[in-house]
Amino acid sequence: MRLNFAFLSPVAALGLLSACGPQESGTFTSEDGESGEYTIDTETGEATATIETDEGTATMRSGSNVPVDLPAGFSVYPGARVLTNTIVNQAAGSGALVTMMSDDSPEAVAAFYKQQAEDAGIAIQMDMATNGGKILGGQSQGGLTFSMIASPGSEGTTVQLTVGDELD
Repeated sequence: MRLNFAFLSPVAALGLLSACGPQESGTFTSEDGESGEYTIDTETGEATATIETDEGTATMRSGSNVPVDLPAGFSVYPGARVLTNTIVNQAAGSGALVTMMSDDSPEAVAAFYKQQAEDAGIAIQMDMATNGGKILGGQSQGGLTFSMIASPGSEGTTVQLTVGDELD
């Protein structure tokens, strides 16, 4: 399974930048030498970024109030509370990373997303249990990628769902 997005550079950069203080906007250079610009809304915490890559322009929007926009067939887990949502768009495809909290077990959450993935034509290539949690991952022949990590905690199950569509 491969993710063909310029996903990690802007996400990692914004994670570092949001910890730097009250700065609201600026520019950055990724480890790969790609340049970008970011804005952080200090009232809402929402972050946006644009980065120029060899494949073209990639944009990212991340925050607790960013509307969830998952590919057809995928949804927020029933009853879960969305903690944050990140959407990425670029010429090679688009994707979403939704972090949520549920009162259900990691096994119940994994069963729900495994069914959604299989219904979307995704072949599950990773299905493992670890430390009381569940990890799933796979890809469809059409380039739809999927991963889900459900981890138990004192306040419930934390779920990280990543779904992306690669364009060739």
